[in-house]
Amino acid sequence: MEYEEVKPEHRVLLEDRERLLVSGVEEVERFDEESILLTTSQGGMEIQGEGLHIEQLSLDGGDLKVEGRVTSLSYDVETPGRGGGLWSRLFGP
Repeated sequence: MEYEEVKPEHRVLLEDRERLLVSGVEEVERFDEESILLTTSQGGMEIQGEGLHIEQLSLDGGDLKVEGRVTSLSYDVETPGRGGGLWSRLFGP
């Protein structure tokens, strides 16, 4: 009998651009007060803002809670001809 890998559900809830809850988080790559790079069950994600603080992180449950002013949320999407997604554009070849 074969088992399929079940990816955790991925949800994003942003309240008043100041409280962000993300589920399906697999890893936090790096963070500071202006950006957070993470890997979710749906791929790479970047959160940009001002005064960002990780209030809670549970990798066992895959939940992340961020407080601060969120200005942008983006996912890693490979674009033909650009040679890679978000991670390669940020960190280079």
